[in-house]
Amino acid sequence: MATPQGNRGRRNQPDRQKEQSDLVEKVVFINRCAKVVKGGRRFSFSALIVTGDKAGRVGCGFGKANEVSEAIRKAGESAKKAMVHMAICKGTIPHDVYGEFGGGRVLLKPASPGTGVIAGGGVRAVLEAVGVRDVLAKSMGSSNHANVVKATLTALEQLRSREDRLADRGMTRLPAAAIHA
Repeated sequence: MATPQGNRGRRNQPDRQKEQSDLVEKVVFINRCAKVVKGGRRFSFSALIVTGDKAGRVGCGFGKANEVSEAIRKAGESAKKAMVHMAICKGTIPHDVYGEFGGGRVLLKPASPGTGVIAGGGVRAVLEAVGVRDVLAKSMGSSNHANVVKATLTALEQLRSREDRLADRGMTRLPAAAIHA
């Protein structure tokens, strides 16, 4: 006979697997590192992964191992643990936003429907994983993949929906005079 805890664990496993299968993993960068030893060179790999559910949640992870597949697996697990929710609306972002991390700087602007994701490299990976379909992006400063990805995440964390901004002001909706002005 199974204990109640054992049954509960088995019932939750399909839900957990279903939740994990909805996630999208994008490999941003794989780096090969060589260590010189007495017998020659010993190689190791590091991987930068972005994971998202295309519905507003995204995270990035970094993993290191002696094999590429193991580095990707470790980075994927790290990215799943680091997932956070972002405020996106109707396939774009609610307002212009600027994010910095280290030397990486990213500017994101909302775009009209049908524009697509106008971004490159790590910025594109993050925006597609979070579920943004129409956005304009400019990456400035450092081209370090990790800093650009983290700057994009910093920018997305600053996003606030219209309802949140009105609630901060103690309002439920804009006055009619402000709408027609």
